[in-house]
Amino acid sequence: MKVYKLYSDAAGESHWEDLEVHLEERVFAPPAEKIEISDALPATQTLFLKLRSGWNEPAHPTPSRQQLVCLSGSITVTASDQETRHIGPGDVWHMEDTHGKGHHTIVTSEEDFDCVIVQFK
Repeated sequence: MKVYKLYSDAAGESHWEDLEVHLEERVFAPPAEKIEISDALPATQTLFLKLRSGWNEPAHPTPSRQQLVCLSGSITVTASDQETRHIGPGDVWHMEDTHGKGHHTIVTSEEDFDCVIVQFK
C-alpha cells in the first residue's frame, strides 16, 4: 500500500515522497480472523470535502497535518519544487507542508472531486 507524502524542508520548499504503509497480520475485530492492518494514527477530526470540477486554487501550505483519501474525481497537485502527483479514486495523500511555499491544486476531472480528510495533532 502506498501513500503520497508532501512535506516542507527547512527553507520552506515543498517536496513529494512515496511512502509504503507497513501492514501486519493480527486480530482486529475478534472473533474475526486475522487481517493485514497498519498501526493506528491518532487523529483529531475527520471531514468530507468537495472541490467542484474546474476548481483551481492559488498555492498555499496545508492548514494542518492531514491525510486525504480520494473517493471520486481527480486532481493534480504541484509541490513548490514543481514535482506533481495525480490523485484519483483510492489514492491517499499525506500532507505535512504546513509552512513555506505550499502546493497548488487543480481539479482535472470533468466530475467533482470528493474526498475524506483525516486531521492529526
